[in-house]
Amino acid sequence: MNVILFGASGMVGQGILRECLFDPDVQQVLSIVRTPTHQHHAKLRELVHADFFDYSTIQSELTGFDACLFSLGVSSTGMVEAQYKHLTYDLTLSAATTLARLNPSMIFLYVSGAGTDSTEHGRSMWARVKGKTENDLLKLPFRAAYMFRPGVIQPLHGIRSKTKLYQTFYTILNPVLPLLKSD
Repeated sequence: MNVILFGASGMVGQGILRECLFDPDVQQVLSIVRTPTHQHHAKLRELVHADFFDYSTIQSELTGFDACLFSLGVSSTGMVEAQYKHLTYDLTLSAATTLARLNPSMIFLYVSGAGTDSTEHGRSMWARVKGKTENDLLKLPFRAAYMFRPGVIQPLHGIRSKTKLYQTFYTILNPVLPLLKSD
């Protein structure tokens, strides 16, 4: 299986990348990044790309993939809806529509969030935007699309959140997070 990964420098993406590199069924991981992570592995190829709203210059690099794992995202804290929509919905759909055209047999996996509003009409701005993103991803002509809505993610293996508030949360709650696991 050949995989494209968005968000490899974030907390969730780091975990996804680690698991892909250890999985014997994954032959190649193309990590699309704005800045190099300087990670090296025989299965990993990083593609530095500046404009995540336009893939026209790298289309030839994006064919022949079986799956896209999309964990790129930002916190909505302090953002107005238009700004958050641009960085969440527009950015995700720019990548997804390009990939659906180039790899129609691809499976697209989107990391969303618990509380996402599929009706797109709830009170929470971020949940409406994530809901619209999920709904429109499901309309694209992929072989399949899956939406993951994690509530709490426990970073492992030395992975840390870039968001200071979240990292503080993880540091304080680290001793009790294993108790929250559901079987």
